[in-house]
Amino acid sequence: MRRIFVYTLWGLLAIIVLVATLSFWGIASGKIGYMPPLEDLQNPISRFATQIYSSDGKLIGTWSMSRENRVMVDYSKLSPTLVQALVATEDARFYEHSGVDFYALMRAIVKRGLLGKKSAGGGSTITQQLAKQLYSDVAHSTGERLLQKPIEWVIAVELERTYTKDEIITLYLNYFDFLHNAVGIKTAANTYFSKEPSELTLTESATLVGLCKNPSYFNPVRFPERSRDRRNVVLGQMLKEGYITQEVFDSCKALPLELHFHANDHKDGIATYFRDFLRRYMTAKKPVRKDYPSWSYVIFYIDSLTWEQDPLYGWCHKNRKRDGGEYNIYTDGLKVYTTLDSRMQRYAEQACYDHVVKFLQPEFDKGRAVKSNYPYSNLLSQDQVQQILNRSIRQSDRYRVMKAAGCSEDEIQRAFNTKTDMQVFTYHGDVDTIMTPIDSIRYMKSFLRTGFFSMCPQNGEVKAYVGGLDFQHFAYDMATEGRRQVGSTIKPFLYSLAMEDGMTPCDEAPNVQETYMVNNQPWTPRNGSKARYGEMVTLKWGLQQSNNWISAYLMSRLNPLAFVKLLNEYGIRNPEIVPSMALCLGPCDITVAEMVSAYTAFANHGIRVAPLYVTRIVDSEGNEVAKFEPRMNEVISESSAHKMIYMLKAVVDGGTGGRIRFRYNIKADMGGKTGTTNNNSDAWFMGVTPRLVSGCWVGGDDRDIHFNNMAMGQGATMALPIFAYYMQKVYANQSLGYSEDEHFDIPANFDPCSVVDDMEPVGEGDEPFDENITNNDEFE
Repeated sequence: MRRIFVYTLWGLLAIIVLVATLSFWGIASGKIGYMPPLEDLQNPISRFATQIYSSDGKLIGTWSMSRENRVMVDYSKLSPTLVQALVATEDARFYEHSGVDFYALMRAIVKRGLLGKKSAGGGSTITQQLAKQLYSDVAHSTGERLLQKPIEWVIAVELERTYTKDEIITLYLNYFDFLHNAVGIKTAANTYFSKEPSELTLTESATLVGLCKNPSYFNPVRFPERSRDRRNVVLGQMLKEGYITQEVFDSCKALPLELHFHANDHKDGIATYFRDFLRRYMTAKKPVRKDYPSWSYVIFYIDSLTWEQDPLYGWCHKNRKRDGGEYNIYTDGLKVYTTLDSRMQRYAEQACYDHVVKFLQPEFDKGRAVKSNYPYSNLLSQDQVQQILNRSIRQSDRYRVMKAAGCSEDEIQRAFNTKTDMQVFTYHGDVDTIMTPIDSIRYMKSFLRTGFFSMCPQNGEVKAYVGGLDFQHFAYDMATEGRRQVGSTIKPFLYSLAMEDGMTPCDEAPNVQETYMVNNQPWTPRNGSKARYGEMVTLKWGLQQSNNWISAYLMSRLNPLAFVKLLNEYGIRNPEIVPSMALCLGPCDITVAEMVSAYTAFANHGIRVAPLYVTRIVDSEGNEVAKFEPRMNEVISESSAHKMIYMLKAVVDGGTGGRIRFRYNIKADMGGKTGTTNNNSDAWFMGVTPRLVSGCWVGGDDRDIHFNNMAMGQGATMALPIFAYYMQKVYANQSLGYSEDEHFDIPANFDPCSVVDDMEPVGEGDEPFDENITNNDEFE
């Protein structure tokens, strides 16, 4: 019996060994469970965030999908204390095993499994933890987790065969999710301490390594005391393993937990609107009409043109990687080098904030006490305001959710008029309040909006891009997406058509109000001033004073269809712009970016340059996969461009843009143009310098949200100061290379009053759009 018992034991042992051998062979060959392909093991983190760089070499943001906001960092860029803390805490025998530490495993089985000591430590090595993070799904039961363990052992061994110990440490830290969208040590160091990984101190390293045990439980933002205790445990392990002395441990243990935390999100930081625009721009798909709502023909038309003309638009779908697949900005680890200058971007954002938030908004909010329709104009009746609010209700998420739930219109209206707890936006942070949903809509509508765009007229490089004041709460981009009436800022295009037609700035026109017959209907434009009424005035004076009567006179002598064609040549692509007399006053909707690009023709000898957002793209292996060049087209002759600069300079030197000189004390050679639309709904300023063209719009979310008086609502008050603040900072920073001593590249002997006959046809080849005339009276 004894011999049979021994044979049985040996037989059971042999069966166990055989089963284990076959199991591990099955796992290694992929017949049991999931074994990643060899190429995946050789490149386990091929998916990481794309990085966006400014032209001055600053990392301004990343693109990622959910948790994979990862930016890779090399082992040489890791703080030594970070590596020591990780090894001491997670795998003290890391440099002695080959992926599986059988000593630690048996210790864990005996102490934790048999003796029930939860503090005995785990048996997983750093390499096994890496294998689990890379290739194991979340286990939903203990049994499922036990089945995953052998697979992770095999993968860990394969990883050890493929990588050095330093590389495994690097992979682990680059992959680990440290919470708050901070995946990878580079992002985590920046999120929690505003540092690079190489700059982390001993206590900071210990704090981050402490998260590796359980990030949610030891979250330093939510549970600082708990995180501090865990940090000290890590320091204790470093003391135990000989990485630090007792003296260092005692001093560090007593230190408080100090964070410099900022949540890592594409909606935060610098150039938020630009980064979001660029993300959508590069990932756009080829426009198909059925994919657009019936009311969005203009968007479809413009997207279709952009797809054909700009290689950056839809770049991810137009180009292929070496494996034949499309590029994915969220997982391919690209480096996108933009034209944006981080310093100029900050100046632009600060200028917008300082003027709109600190000055305009408080002035506008004074209307709350005196305007019964606030924030809407008193020109509207209560019924008209209610109609606007009802439209906003139907566009809200609350309405859509209630409608989908089967609620009636009466129930929805009742809900929107019932007070409820909510958080509302302020520029000093969100606040808790009690308010009806309809009042919250009215409240959010009360915030003024702005858009700013600045680019180089010689090569199209976009230097600053502000789509709004707070991306979290007002995501609609007013730099490239929002279209608003441009008012008098359209007049330089009309005057350039006159220059092309043989006129000069010195030609005269009657400064009188006239009535014109348009499609058998009388049209009588108004003007904001009667200065020099009845006199013959020069065209230079007419543009300088933004005189509507002179603009109407020019349009009556020119061809409205030719004007529309010229606007198309300037890069203004709205197909709803119709040839009409009233077009000379700017009733058409155009983006800030389109206007700035159009104005580059004046500073660039008649050649308009399209915005250039990106210069090159590099893949994760350092290969340049795309390079972008300026896109230009000649719009007007060089002579006409020089004449336009001559007149635009007059606007700043003694016209509606004079505040640039007498209030903001900018002496630089520059031109400009103000713009204000009906009822002060839209305020504009366009600024032109030898090497920068900038444009700014300020207004309400709806056209009926505006100042009631011209003093506050005009472009010179609402928009011009933003340009002035921006340029003051640009000129003050000499490292940017811009100087107030620069001059436009115009020959010294150029005579603006001379007539040249080298004129060329303008805007040929564009088809007119047959629609009803639009009437708009603009006041300056």
